[in-house]
Amino acid sequence: MKEGFRQSMAWLHTWSGLLVCWVLLLVFCAGTASYYRNEITLWMQPELHAAAGQPVSSEQAATAAQTAMQERAQGATRWFITLPGERNPALQLGWSKPSKPGEKKKGRRGNFHSEKADPSTGEVLSKPRETRGGEFLYRLHFDLHYMSALWARWIVGFCAMFMLVSIISGIVTHKRIFKDLFTFRPKKGQRSWLDAHNVTAVLALPYHLMITYTGLVTLMFMYMPSGVTTAYKGDQDAFFSEAFPARAGETKAAGVAAPLTPFAPLVRQAEQRWGAQVGFVSVNLPGDANATVTLRRAGGRDMTSKQPTMEFDGVSGKLLATYGDEPGGASSTHGVMVGLHIANFASPLLRALFFLSGLAGCAMVATGALLWAVKTRQKQAKALAAGKRPSFGLRLVEALNIGAIAGIPIAFGAYFWANRLLPVGLEERPKEEIACFFGAWALAAIVAQLRPTRAMWRIQLSVGAFLLASLPVLNALTSGSHLGAVLLGRGPVAVAAFDLVVLVLGLGLAYAAFRLKPLPSKSAKPTRPAAKADVTPDTAAGAA
Repeated sequence: MKEGFRQSMAWLHTWSGLLVCWVLLLVFCAGTASYYRNEITLWMQPELHAAAGQPVSSEQAATAAQTAMQERAQGATRWFITLPGERNPALQLGWSKPSKPGEKKKGRRGNFHSEKADPSTGEVLSKPRETRGGEFLYRLHFDLHYMSALWARWIVGFCAMFMLVSIISGIVTHKRIFKDLFTFRPKKGQRSWLDAHNVTAVLALPYHLMITYTGLVTLMFMYMPSGVTTAYKGDQDAFFSEAFPARAGETKAAGVAAPLTPFAPLVRQAEQRWGAQVGFVSVNLPGDANATVTLRRAGGRDMTSKQPTMEFDGVSGKLLATYGDEPGGASSTHGVMVGLHIANFASPLLRALFFLSGLAGCAMVATGALLWAVKTRQKQAKALAAGKRPSFGLRLVEALNIGAIAGIPIAFGAYFWANRLLPVGLEERPKEEIACFFGAWALAAIVAQLRPTRAMWRIQLSVGAFLLASLPVLNALTSGSHLGAVLLGRGPVAVAAFDLVVLVLGLGLAYAAFRLKPLPSKSAKPTRPAAKADVTPDTAAGAA
C-alpha cells in the first residue's frame, strides 16, 4: 500500500464495484421489483382483476379447498394449498401426479398442476392467462435465466461479495460521509455524478449493507459447505433432517384407501395454538391410510422466514408432531436474516420504504458506473480533443452502461407489454414473455455497442420512458381495471398502484432523456480556458 491505506481502499472500491456493476444492476432491479411480485402477477393476469370477493375465514377457505381438491386432484400424491391472505385474496391449489406406466417423464415439475379458486366456494376462477408474472423477476435476481441455477447462484454470490467489499471500502475511503449526504451540485459534470453516487449510497447505507449480507446468508450452505461436511461426515441429508425436521415427516404409501380427515378442525386447532392464521396446507398421500396433513403458520409481522408447522394424521386427525415453536439460536438467526432479505413481514409503508431503498441501490450502482466513465473520459480529454478515439476500455464501459442502465427499463417494459399483446392461448406463453424481456434487452445492448453516443442515451431512455409510462393506457385498453375504475371502487387497488409506479418511473426516464440536450457545436467559442473546463463526455454526464 504505497499510496496509503485510504487511497488503497479507494482503488479497491472503484474496481470491486465496476467489474460486476452491470450484473449487480440487474440483480438490484429485479430484486427491488420482487418486493411486489404478488401485485405484479395480479396486474399481469387481468382476468382476475374482477374476482375480488368478500374475506373468508381460514376454516371456510380450507374446507372449500379440500372439496375442490377431492374433485379435481384424484390420483395425486401431494396437495399444496395456499390459503388467502392480505396480498393474495384467492385460493391457490396445486397437486402433483405420478407418471403413468409407459409415459415419458416430464421432469420435476412436469406433472404439477395448479389453479386459482374462489376461497368461499372452491370454484375455479376465470382461467387467467399463463404467465410467470412477478415470480420471474424474483427468480431472476438470484437464479438469472437460460443457465443452470447452481452456476447462476455462484455468479450472483460472487457479485454480491464484490458488492460487500465495495460498500465497506467506500465507507473507509469517505472522509465526509455524512456531509456528502446533504451535498448535491447540479450541472457540474463529474462532481454532479460523484454527489449523486454519494447521496444514493449514504441515504440507504443500512439497507445496502443488510440486503447484500443477508443475500449471501440465504445461500450460506452452498457457499460454505465445509461446516456441514465436517460435522456430518458428508451426509447432507442427515444435516437437513436435523436442521429442518418438518422435511422428515414424509411416509410411504400403505396401499389401503382411507378417507381424508376434515381440514377445518385442524386449522382451528393450529390457529388456537399459534394465535395466528394458517397460511399453507400440504397433504402427503391423500386418500391413503398413511396420509399426513401439514399446516404452516402464515407469515406475520415477525421478521423470521421460518414459520412453525404442525403435522397431523390424515385419517384420524391426530396431532403427530410440531416443528419450529422454539427454534434454536442458529435457526432463529438464519430465519431472521432470510426474512429481512425477502421482507414478507413488512407492512405496506415499510414495504414501500424497502422498495425506495432498492431504487436507491439501483441508482447507486448506475451512478458509480457512469462516474468511472466520466473520470476516464476527462483523463483522455486532450487526446479526444486532438481527434483521437476513446480507449477500448472507455468505449466498452460506455456501451455497457447504455445497454444496462437504459436497456434494463426497456426489457421490463417489453415484458409487461408482451403480457398484454401476446395471444392468450399461445403455447408456452410464459416462455415467450420472458423471451421478449431478454430479446429487447439484447437488442438495446447490441445497438449500444455499435454506437455508444449521447444520442443513443437519449433514444434508449426515451424508448424505456414510453414503454413504462404508457402501461396505464395499455392496461385501460386491455382490462376494465384502469385508474378511473379503481377510483370509483370497481377495481383492485394493487393494479392502480402498479400503474402509478410505472408512470412515475417512465416520467423519470423521460426527464433524464430531456436533460440530455445535444452538446454545443465544436465550432462554438469556449467561455473559459480549456484547461479549467469540465470535460463533458459524449454520454450521459450532462444529465446531472
